[in-house]
Amino acid sequence: MSSTASTLSNLHHDSLYDKLRPIAEARMMLKQIGIDPFGTAMENILSPTEAIINGQHTILVGTNNYLGLTFDADALAAAHETLDALGTGTTGSRMANGSFTLHRRLEMDFAAFYGVRDCILFSTGYLANLGVLSALGSAQDVIVLDADCHASIYDGCKLGGAEVIRFRHNDPEDLDKRLRRLKSRARNAVIVVEGLYSMLGDVAPLAEIVAVKQRYGSCLVVDEAHSLGIYGATGRGVAQAQQCEDGVDFTVGTFSKSLGATGGFCVSQREELDLIRYASRPYIFTASPVPSVVASTRVTLQKLAAGKHLRANLFARAEQLHQGLLALGYQPAADVSPVIAINIKGRLNALNFWNKLLAAGAYCNLVLPPATPSGDPLLRISLSAAHNAEQIDAVLQMFADLYPDYAQACASASA
Repeated sequence: MSSTASTLSNLHHDSLYDKLRPIAEARMMLKQIGIDPFGTAMENILSPTEAIINGQHTILVGTNNYLGLTFDADALAAAHETLDALGTGTTGSRMANGSFTLHRRLEMDFAAFYGVRDCILFSTGYLANLGVLSALGSAQDVIVLDADCHASIYDGCKLGGAEVIRFRHNDPEDLDKRLRRLKSRARNAVIVVEGLYSMLGDVAPLAEIVAVKQRYGSCLVVDEAHSLGIYGATGRGVAQAQQCEDGVDFTVGTFSKSLGATGGFCVSQREELDLIRYASRPYIFTASPVPSVVASTRVTLQKLAAGKHLRANLFARAEQLHQGLLALGYQPAADVSPVIAINIKGRLNALNFWNKLLAAGAYCNLVLPPATPSGDPLLRISLSAAHNAEQIDAVLQMFADLYPDYAQACASASA
């Protein structure tokens, strides 16, 4: 009996563990067809855009390494030096024994980069959303969020206990309607949106959302996790690109995309930001970011700010791939951005397509319902400034070879 089958047989109905049965059944299906997109290991990382997977040289188009800074020589040197000087970890939270001078320096770097009063560091981007939203929205409050917001945003709302109201994705008019219904409560409502949405690669109409927010006097939190380093003259994100930063109360972001590390932050001009340190359980009770990571992030933040050439190359590659896919007959889910998503009808069709693409030599992300906004499986590609035109041409050739599979999936869905 396989390990998964054994697990299924041990999951008794009406037990505490019965809720795990659908997961076990889904895993069994993947094992039966011999495809496991969630257990793929990169055996050797060759560069920001290449790796060895299943013993094969593979082009990486699913890493979120938007600026390609994971192997930056200056960042590596800073990390090595700090590792020797301060050790492998802090072994405590900022409130206990884990607050180093280096943490405060990076907070000051972020505040200066955004031109605001202050910054709070978190150990991950996920914790940044948990920490900020749970502190801002308690049981008597209401949070109005875009329906396609990331799971960490939903979890932050749940942790704080606020009432949650969703508005239609990227629809300022629907946001206005929801706030209008709140009447006097709208003034204390927290609106939460993202800059670049990570699943489909579509950009928020932030300037319009800010205008709605200002009509009601609400608070606006923008998660720029996937747009940091990509949009705006100096890479501050979509709010900078749409010239509406003054209307954003709190900006949340992560180190794990354009900054090439692991961590999170929140910046704000508001004096209340510092009080979140004392109200945020994820901040108070989580070990602080590793010093070597903080040191490398200080370097990559500088590179990001001066990275106009990186952003130009990133969008050149995005345009190349997006237009190439359209020419082949594929239908990307959004306009050109560093995230390109393609819906594929049918779970088995999507699994097979992803597996064939990997076998051909390209790794991207496979996202299955219920994690997809449309309810259909999708292939999610994320590009890097480190990609070159030849690599994108090679990936397009793989998609060209696999187009019959995509066309068949579309035809079977419409039949």
